[in-house]
Amino acid sequence: MLVSAKDMLNKAKAGKYAVGQFNINNLEWTKAILLTAQELNSPVILGVSEGAGKYMCGYTTIVGMVNGMINELGITVPVALHLDHGSYEGAKKCIEAGFSSVMFDGSHYPIDENIAKTKELVATANELGISVEAEVGAIGGEEDGVVGNGEVADPNECKMIADLGVTMLAAGIGNIHGKYPANWAGLNFDVLAQISELTGDMPLVLHGGTGIPAEMIQKAISLGVSKINVNTECQLAFAEATRAYIEAGKDQQGKGFDPRKLLAPGFDAIKATVKEKMELFGSVGKA
Repeated sequence: MLVSAKDMLNKAKAGKYAVGQFNINNLEWTKAILLTAQELNSPVILGVSEGAGKYMCGYTTIVGMVNGMINELGITVPVALHLDHGSYEGAKKCIEAGFSSVMFDGSHYPIDENIAKTKELVATANELGISVEAEVGAIGGEEDGVVGNGEVADPNECKMIADLGVTMLAAGIGNIHGKYPANWAGLNFDVLAQISELTGDMPLVLHGGTGIPAEMIQKAISLGVSKINVNTECQLAFAEATRAYIEAGKDQQGKGFDPRKLLAPGFDAIKATVKEKMELFGSVGKA
């Protein structure tokens, strides 16, 4: 059964650890993440971008697949199904489809419009027990065609959004999606500390978790980050393992590749990546 991310993140905030959000793109990714969470007794958030939603045949298909896996695999750890970087319309569709958590990314709107749209979605989600993530300050890089320049959020605007009753807040502190360039300046911990002080018990979210040094991850958690998103690292691990299998020529005597065997190395690579991140975030044994 899918759950809101609220309880797991409040516990993470109080316990000084973070819950990992791992984006899913197909059945293999979803199964690998769920099994790893169960093996490590860790709560987990499955992220779905709007592009991935279209690829996987719509939000109702994803809800059915995830609920089916939770049942068939005997998953007992808390699992939230979360829309990642959703539009206003996308968030409403995911709520209707049965997602247990949504992100409305209003960071590209003027703050007044971000507030108005977030407030309306919070009211709807609260009635249904669904958690809501909001964003202030665009995250750098590109995700599903949405480009952010790595803005540093205004702490006062963060408080304005947090006061609307959102479950969690993503604030830009110099983090980016994708691989970090060699000249990356790092996370702005001064701003993160200000945001944490102004928003109190609000769980904070760090996007772009791939490639951030472990010591920065730990410091961010100590300053109130309770949810960390990982996608690119899983993509790279899956692609590398699949490519190696193909290049090794492990076909069936010239009959082509068995798709289940072809995707098995990538499946194992996802599990290893998720395990490494859950250990780093401190969520192992916290379900």
